[in-house]
Amino acid sequence: MISDVADPDSDRDTNRWHGGLDLGLLVLRLGLGCIIGAHGLQKLFGAFDGPGINGFSAALGQLGFTSQTTLLSWITALTESISGLLLVLGLFTPFGAAGVLGVMGSVVYLKFKTGFLMTMTGGGFEYELLLGLVALALLFTGSGRIALDVNTPWRRKPVPLGVFGLLLAAAASVVILIVFR
Repeated sequence: MISDVADPDSDRDTNRWHGGLDLGLLVLRLGLGCIIGAHGLQKLFGAFDGPGINGFSAALGQLGFTSQTTLLSWITALTESISGLLLVLGLFTPFGAAGVLGVMGSVVYLKFKTGFLMTMTGGGFEYELLLGLVALALLFTGSGRIALDVNTPWRRKPVPLGVFGLLLAAAASVVILIVFR
């Protein structure tokens, strides 16, 4: 039940899972999934006044990507769209979170020189860092019980797959930054 609260003075109850944790993870998953999914749809279809594949490909060229910007546009758009959907559904949550973390890792690297905080003239990477940190948290907590992942091994023991997802995201970011720049 959501109202069950563990007694902080009891060793036995401090590690007990309760409904509030599941609800909190649902909120994080839905928030991150909807935000990153919307960004993916902007790139993929031009939805929500987005640039579409061609516009995003041109923007990647301005960011210093010189090789295969159209391919990278498709990879990024599909990663964001699919990762967002997986997070919203709570299905293969570690892979959805790893996709978000990989994209955000690349973006933080690209925007690092603009400074941490956004200003009226743009720049700043704190937004992308926050999205990446939420994805990282979901990698290690799992989806919670309000998810399609509810009966999977990675929901019950998320840390091993979380480590794998972190390594996968880091490798994807490095490969993208090396191969496409």
